[in-house]
Amino acid sequence: MTSKHSIDGFIPRRAGSQLGERHTPHAGISKPIPEVGKNVAPRVHVPAANAQRSNIGIARADITESLRGIETVEQPVKNKKNKKTRTPKSKKRRIIKWAIIVLILGLLAGGGWILYRGFSATGNIFKGNIFDIIQNQPLKQDANGRSNILVVGTSEDDPGHQAGYLTDSMMIVSIDQNKKNAYMISIPRDLEVKYGQACLSGYQGKINVYYNCVGGGTGNVDADRTALTKEAGFVGGILGMDVQYGVNVNYTVMRELVGAVGGITVDIEGSGGAPGIMDSNFDWKCGVGDRKVSRAQVLKRCPPNGHFIEYPNGPANLDAEHALYLAQARGDVMPTYGLGRSNFDREINQQKIVKAIREKAMSAGVLANPAKVTGIIDALGNNMRTTFESKEIGTLMSLAKDIKSEDINSISLVDEANPLLNGDAQPAAGKYQFGDIQAFIKKKLSTDPVVREEAGIIVLNGSGVPGVGMTEANKLKEQDFTIKAVDNAPAGTYADVEIYQIGDGKSGTKAKLESMFKVKTKTTTPPVAVDAGTNFVVIFGKDRSTTN
Repeated sequence: MTSKHSIDGFIPRRAGSQLGERHTPHAGISKPIPEVGKNVAPRVHVPAANAQRSNIGIARADITESLRGIETVEQPVKNKKNKKTRTPKSKKRRIIKWAIIVLILGLLAGGGWILYRGFSATGNIFKGNIFDIIQNQPLKQDANGRSNILVVGTSEDDPGHQAGYLTDSMMIVSIDQNKKNAYMISIPRDLEVKYGQACLSGYQGKINVYYNCVGGGTGNVDADRTALTKEAGFVGGILGMDVQYGVNVNYTVMRELVGAVGGITVDIEGSGGAPGIMDSNFDWKCGVGDRKVSRAQVLKRCPPNGHFIEYPNGPANLDAEHALYLAQARGDVMPTYGLGRSNFDREINQQKIVKAIREKAMSAGVLANPAKVTGIIDALGNNMRTTFESKEIGTLMSLAKDIKSEDINSISLVDEANPLLNGDAQPAAGKYQFGDIQAFIKKKLSTDPVVREEAGIIVLNGSGVPGVGMTEANKLKEQDFTIKAVDNAPAGTYADVEIYQIGDGKSGTKAKLESMFKVKTKTTTPPVAVDAGTNFVVIFGKDRSTTN
């Protein structure tokens, strides 16, 4: 064990020794100095020149005193006073540091929990591997570059609802991913269709039966998705649309979504000039019909008149329950007002509610609130089924954020200027006659100016060869031109193709005709009188079948 006063490479010498006293190492060789703390005392080689200084004596007391001085010099390293002066500052820094660490961990934990909930919900909502969400794949599209989604609402989760397996609401949402716009088309649930197979009501009946007929609404995820795929194709065939996706929601999803976002605001508009909307069908929510509930209690529960659904025209703030029952209101129980068009008014209100939920869910106040975000995730994960794939989630989220509310429009099949459905929700052209409806929707959603302009065209045969006019008219129909009539041209000499325009506008149709026939449109009077609604007269002075 080393001495109390040892320093690096040295130990105090024994009593009576003097510095410079000769030793007997190997001549001219100095052995390495062992490490301090070893049992072998280090030897120090003193060169011969120093040996001459052996007559200079240094007392042991002097060496001891010097060593004490060395120890004293090293003490400031452990200066307790200095350490104490730094303590308050160091403690404060540690507190701040740990507070920041705890905050970061808390945020990570909260984000991780939301992420976990999101992953869990994704497996129920979307098809495919959850890890595919990083792919951000574009949605499938139709020929017009639109993605069409069938949304059906069922009520199997409502114990008191009769025939909960039926689709109470049906809607097509058509999205343009590039132009960032969307259209909503509500489909009357009472529309009569042919199922193409045996269902509960036979081989034909109301369209709201079909989803259950093909196995939907059972609660089984795979069965519901299969049914949604079939339903999307079926409804698309009726409307003349390529519908790529299906979505099924129930009562609970609307109730929980509205609750999660903290309520919504909907603009109330009573139809037929009514001062608002009132439907007494839901007054049982106020206690009406319950002998234990007095009239005063009914009025207290549902001011001002004891009706659960009663709103004046203008913005109305709705909680989850009122939003749910407004979405069902169609004025089928007296007294009522503002819902004179029954299902059509209900469909309009459903579209407004969907838009209001979307706006509120995408607002900064909701997105910054973890509790609300988690509530939205749970509401969707527990109650929504879709045929979307996990790799399309990123695209859906981007579209939800990028499409502005003013760019979400409605296409009505009961437009007063051009009603395609009668008061019984059947085609105006006759039961099962969907041609006019298909043409109308195609026009509204098409990016082709020929389709959108729907310019009236009269085709005349000036070639003298029978059948030329009809042949050319059919070719134009295949290009989506609107042919009003086909006839023979007055006797005369005509160029191979002549195009006359009546009036202005219809620039897309004009450009397409000129491009097809390589001629310029004439603005002079055509050689025949035309009816109102005619925009172009096309005369074929040659049989083009031999040259095409």
